Amino acid sequence: MPLPAHCTTWAFLFFFNTSVFFFLCLADNPRISEVNLYCGKVRVAPQQIIPNFVIEMEGVSKLVDRQRWGTFEYGANPRLFSLAQCMNDLTHTDCLLCFTEARTKLPRCLPSVSARIQLDGCFLRWDNYTFYDEAIDSQLDRRVCNSTAVATEESLKLEFTNRATEVIRNVTATAVNNSGFGVAEMKRGAVSVYALAQCWKTINRTGCQTCLDKAVTEVSQCLPGREGRAANTGCYLRYSTQKFYNEGGNNGNKGGFFSVGVIVATVIAAIAFSMLTLFGACLAYKRFAKMKKERESLGRLSSTGTLQDGRNIAVKRLFFNTRQWVDEFFNEVNLISGINHKNLVKLLGCSIEGPESLLVYEYVVNKSLDHVLFDKSTAQFLNWKQRLHIIVGTAEGLAYLHGGTETRIIHRDIKCSNVLLDENMNAKIADFGLARCFAPDKSHLSTGIAGTLRISVEATHIKCKNFSGRADGYMAPEYLVRGQLTEKADVYSFGVLVLEIVCGRKNTVFTPETGSILQTVWQHYKSNSLPQSMDPALKGDFPVREASNVLQIGLLCTQASVVIRPSMPEVILMLTDREYLVPLPMQPPFLNASVMNQDTSSTNTSQTTKAINSTKSSSMSSSTSGCTTVEVSQPR
Repeated sequence: MPLPAHCTTWAFLFFFNTSVFFFLCLADNPRISEVNLYCGKVRVAPQQIIPNFVIEMEGVSKLVDRQRWGTFEYGANPRLFSLAQCMNDLTHTDCLLCFTEARTKLPRCLPSVSARIQLDGCFLRWDNYTFYDEAIDSQLDRRVCNSTAVATEESLKLEFTNRATEVIRNVTATAVNNSGFGVAEMKRGAVSVYALAQCWKTINRTGCQTCLDKAVTEVSQCLPGREGRAANTGCYLRYSTQKFYNEGGNNGNKGGFFSVGVIVATVIAAIAFSMLTLFGACLAYKRFAKMKKERESLGRLSSTGTLQDGRNIAVKRLFFNTRQWVDEFFNEVNLISGINHKNLVKLLGCSIEGPESLLVYEYVVNKSLDHVLFDKSTAQFLNWKQRLHIIVGTAEGLAYLHGGTETRIIHRDIKCSNVLLDENMNAKIADFGLARCFAPDKSHLSTGIAGTLRISVEATHIKCKNFSGRADGYMAPEYLVRGQLTEKADVYSFGVLVLEIVCGRKNTVFTPETGSILQTVWQHYKSNSLPQSMDPALKGDFPVREASNVLQIGLLCTQASVVIRPSMPEVILMLTDREYLVPLPMQPPFLNASVMNQDTSSTNTSQTTKAINSTKSSSMSSSTSGCTTVEVSQPR
């Protein structure tokens, strides 16, 4: 039975409600209430600790998933040590939920070199030294009380205090003699008392006894209150008039609620199976599309805000999920914070509090060039004067990056979505997460590939294994194949951008007649009919000679040979000086193995075609490219 084109609302509601009910049946109570949070006073530069922290959390997460607790060590200067553990009575699902909550909250302490958080169901700590055998800390151990008395009469208060004290001492004795965990209860009269004690697995029996003895003293001061908790360095103790732990007292797998939950969940799962099967593919597709959209939007300004002084700002949000995103965040801050140019987006500030970090930029009202040109819902008509103004502004911004600062900066990801437009359609280059700088005495950098990929060779497809960038068509061939990065990589990307702006068509949109936009413009250039490449929306309203020159400049910038491509200052001169004679392109701007060397000056069309047709499937490898294999294969 084919799936419908769109998932209906009722189907989503059914899936959501069924999933939630199914999940709740399996999960008792992850006990994610925060008991104690401490952030250390010693702080280091964020870029020192956050990459290590990301790997540290990934390592300890795997251990918690496998065995419900673990210690992990990683890094240097500072080297981080971490400990995470769930209460023994939690189910595996509840343990993971509790740990996830702790891992989400604790990064607010960054860039402190130490932090700890105690939730009712789990504990997480990191520090810059080996702390695993610590049992108590007179400064950081904490008591939390619910001071509401169980009764108003003094006799009843005294009775409850005595009963609770007995339960507390019983549970601590059980924990010391039972590998660090115990639960206890006493049901007499109208009020019952329940207690749980847990020592961390890294402390020995003596340390467990010391920690719980202190915990008993602490929670006893909560009596005759209804509840008390002691969150100590090496253990946790809690009593309450309400039963808060799971039946069985060991991983929540025995008796009572959990067994009933499994039965109910099984029944619900059987009922829901047919519906989940029917709509599963649709939901999976939508989820994949959403994840892809969120990933792509990471590099964009994701929200706007108004400050108290009335200024509008744009906020780029990043999550420290991987080391790559951490590196991009600090790379962007370090590079753009000292830059001020009319064609570069200005960074106003940043924040690294918590797992979600923020970059605050000046607000650019018209968003990206990609929105203006190609988004059907927001597309605007740009006349020739506006298009040329955007091209020149982008060129001036790139020229400033390449030579207007003390360090040479290569953007590495020039494309329509990274060129923003203000109210006057002034171009402002954004997203410096992949940018790189290098010393004046360096001719190039050998680096792993990052950025935007798709290069077409006639009808040939390029596949790059282990490539992590996007595929929209802006990557220079020498960077793709050899990993050689110079300013000319930005020039190539700029050339593609120019052709897209002038032709009103994305480089990834192929036509059966002419192929890619690069092929289209080249064919018109060879036949002396460049004006036919222009965006039909212009309806011929453009100066033919000027427009043809701009298209020719785009071809020059996208030459496969690095030495033929002009520098950005030369590009600005070509664009702004009407008397400047634009050089002729020497070769088709298509990828070919024979034109990857920087000292190559020319290759004719027949050589390129011959190289393509001589093999139906060939491969090239480069130790510096960061791309283990580049395959060039003719499609069937």
